[in-house]
Amino acid sequence: MTLSGIRTIISEISTFQNKVTYRAWPVGKAPKLPFVCYLATDTDNFDADNHVWKVIQNVDVELYTEKKSPSVEQELESVFDANFIPWDKTETWLEDEQCYEILYEISI
Repeated sequence: MTLSGIRTIISEISTFQNKVTYRAWPVGKAPKLPFVCYLATDTDNFDADNHVWKVIQNVDVELYTEKKSPSVEQELESVFDANFIPWDKTETWLEDEQCYEILYEISI
C-alpha cells in the first residue's frame, strides 16, 4: 500500500468522494463535513546490518465530522479491514472548529 493507494481506497467510499486531501484543505476550500485528511508522519522501518530492509510508513488518517457518527467511522474502518490495514483510533472534540476529529493511526 502507498500514500496514493490510501487516498484511492478512501475516495472510493461514497461518503468521501471529492472529500479526501493530503494534510489540510486550502483556507476556505474545505468541503462540507464529513471529510478526511491524511498525512505521512514518520517511519518505523525494519533494518539490520546497517541496511533498511523494509520501509514502514506511519500515516495519520483524520476523519472530521460535525457530530458523532459511528456509521461513517465504520465505513472507513471496513475499508481498512478489507485492505488488511491495521489501525488504532482516538477521538477528540475540536472546540475552535466545532467538530470531532477521529484519528486513525495506520502503517503501510
